Amino acid sequence: MSDHHYSFPAALALITITILFTSRVQSIGVNWGTSASHPLPPSKVVELLKLNKITKVKLFDSNPQVLEALSNSLIDVTVGIPNSMLRTLNSSVKSAETWVHDNLTRYLSARTRIEYITIGDEPFLQSYGSQFYPFVVGAAINIEAALIRAKLSKKVKVVIPCSFDAFGSESGQPSKGHFRPDINKTMIQVLNFLTKTQSPFFVNISPFLSYYQNKNISLDFALFKEAARPHNDTHRLYKNSFELSYDTLITALTVAGFPNIDIVISQIGWPTDGAPNATVSNAEIFTKGILDHFRNKKGTPIRPRVMPLEIYIHALLDEDQRNITVGNFERHWGVFTFDGQAKYQVDFSQSTKSLVNARSVEYFASRWCVANNNIDMSNATARAMEACTNTDCTALSPGGSCFNLTWPGNVSYAFNSYYQQHDQRADSCDFGGLGMITTVDPSVDNCRFNVELKASFSVSLLGSKFDCSLVLIVLMVWLLLLERF
Repeated sequence: MSDHHYSFPAALALITITILFTSRVQSIGVNWGTSASHPLPPSKVVELLKLNKITKVKLFDSNPQVLEALSNSLIDVTVGIPNSMLRTLNSSVKSAETWVHDNLTRYLSARTRIEYITIGDEPFLQSYGSQFYPFVVGAAINIEAALIRAKLSKKVKVVIPCSFDAFGSESGQPSKGHFRPDINKTMIQVLNFLTKTQSPFFVNISPFLSYYQNKNISLDFALFKEAARPHNDTHRLYKNSFELSYDTLITALTVAGFPNIDIVISQIGWPTDGAPNATVSNAEIFTKGILDHFRNKKGTPIRPRVMPLEIYIHALLDEDQRNITVGNFERHWGVFTFDGQAKYQVDFSQSTKSLVNARSVEYFASRWCVANNNIDMSNATARAMEACTNTDCTALSPGGSCFNLTWPGNVSYAFNSYYQQHDQRADSCDFGGLGMITTVDPSVDNCRFNVELKASFSVSLLGSKFDCSLVLIVLMVWLLLLERF
């Protein structure tokens, strides 16, 4: 018998495997975060998902209002356990059972289609040190035990999200990829757990951060542009940053002893503000590039034609309270603005020609708070700095959409951000008499002076504190402002 002759059953098996490998990404999901001062109401967000035929969504928590809004939506849901709970869940099966009962059981019975639970939000992130990852495996084991006891383990899988910096290669070559030495032992325990429970490996990949932090990655290479200079690694040619990162991960998994584990890209995207080259046009190029890459079933040089199970675009909406330790761009990942308006056009389903905006969104009145030029403004910069320590001024960052505002336009931006996030209260536009309320929109070019959402879901900022790292960034921004002044 010829070496090239296959029996019918063998040929059928080969065809079946090929189909499985080349068609597994049938749906593309989005990350839906709610770290916003005035989030779009959950019912509006679910409507937005449906209008744009988005069938999978990954949450970072298990907010009751969000899960209730997703009931009967036919949208597959991933819920998240926050990092702050990992230590407790690691040490207590009872706590895990309580969490499963409170955050899963009652929503599954209400027909919310929960398919994954993520243990933590990037607990392996290098900037966290050993704050969270030592508790990940124990928490996962206890949650799995709670699911088994609740007879839900066949419906819901436990997964552990791996951060973009949990693996790497000193030489930049994918063939030298490995997990970070400080987490390697824990990562092998994670992979053993996932294999035992037949769960996929969730990983965040960030070509933007690779470009942002690595001088060897060009913008064209990060954006899938044909003109980009390719990277060569042992006769494998890499034409974009995504393939480079993905194959670095594949090598790390292979070195760890798990070369064939299923992979889900749980977070990938490009921000639109808050840093140089974090722009709407670049985000559109990148998002279209990554979607085309998956839909064309190209795979990567190490895994040609073998696709991840799913991908989740980061993110659905902007979040003005998201942690900005990594950078000010963290609040601007949304494909849609905070109020559900598309920033650019991309097709999630291959059946819609353009994105559909959120409908019937309720805003506060068309009023803005700006600097009053008719009085002594000598103290305006100090007042604006004070405002920015309690609101979101990330668009004023170098490279941001409002960075080119001249004085006192940037003062007005700070005043208005504070005014809007404090529900347009008259006293929130005082600033020692330096602020005044206007009905004329002060937005300039791409610099948008927002009017906040009026919603019962809104979270009041009174008495709350913003991420303290913002204070340092704001000081830097305003030092630049003083130089101009």
